[in-house]
Amino acid sequence: MTRRDKTPTPGSRQREIDRLEKDVEELRHLGGSADGEAELERIRQQVAELRREFYEHLGPWQRAQIARHPQRPYTLDIIGLLFTDFVELHGDRGYGDDKAIVAGLAKFHGRPVAVVGHQKGRDTKQRLVRNFGQPKPEGYRKALRVMKLAAKYGRPIFTFIDTQGAYPGLDAEERGQAEAIALNLREMARLPVPIIVTVTGEGGSGGALAIAVGDRVNILENSFYSVISPEGCAAIMWRDSTKAETAAVALKITATDLKELGIVDEIVPEPEAGAHTDYEAAAKLLDTVLDRQLVMLTNESVKDLLDARYRKFRNMGQYFDVA
Repeated sequence: MTRRDKTPTPGSRQREIDRLEKDVEELRHLGGSADGEAELERIRQQVAELRREFYEHLGPWQRAQIARHPQRPYTLDIIGLLFTDFVELHGDRGYGDDKAIVAGLAKFHGRPVAVVGHQKGRDTKQRLVRNFGQPKPEGYRKALRVMKLAAKYGRPIFTFIDTQGAYPGLDAEERGQAEAIALNLREMARLPVPIIVTVTGEGGSGGALAIAVGDRVNILENSFYSVISPEGCAAIMWRDSTKAETAAVALKITATDLKELGIVDEIVPEPEAGAHTDYEAAAKLLDTVLDRQLVMLTNESVKDLLDARYRKFRNMGQYFDVA
């Protein structure tokens, strides 16, 4: 049986792609002969075909791994590519400045806006500073302070979601983690300006939702959004975190699942091998969606905007009135 007759696992297929990309790089350095150029082009086409097949058939668990990729574009990367004149605002004016959330004022296509988003770190030092992208109460209060400032001056708000969830530590609970999240949900529901939300990586539970109540909720193609992580769900349901892949399927966490369930409004396509491979291409694809949505939302009256936002979140999920 040949190698192509076997059904490769996602990990083996990724290793095969990596091996071929290494061959391409070596041949590119060698160069020279016509035969060498022909072989280089053949391998390039093979890599492109394998990559396309790989990303077309990813399961929920594999997409979750891509969403968590350490080179995934974070909020500050997106701000640098899509916004101009960004001024970061710090602190909640009550306790301190939580660096797990970035918030500030900027311009989008020349229009004044506010930007809020989770920020992870790429190395150990940055991850500790950013608390692994897990906000504490002061982070949510900072976000709300900036969003209220935006509302006061009629600035639309963009938020970018990428967090495992709110920080579950004792100090966060002592300072009112649950209250801070609940307050954000209530206040965002009635801010009189357009709010556009984009899940760029992982959207974890209330820690994500606390800055994700908006008029439009987008999700990048390989991102996910869930009430709990697959590992956490597996640990609760089966007392076995190794069943995370099974949990990922059951939780319906992928962009396609979420669109079908009405949780998100639009899926933003990514470059062929994922947003982490080409920031600029990913930003262009996202820019098109955000610009179109902002134009549509700014043409709506405040009353229509708030009514539609309320209905949008009120209609999510299923419940039964036993009365």
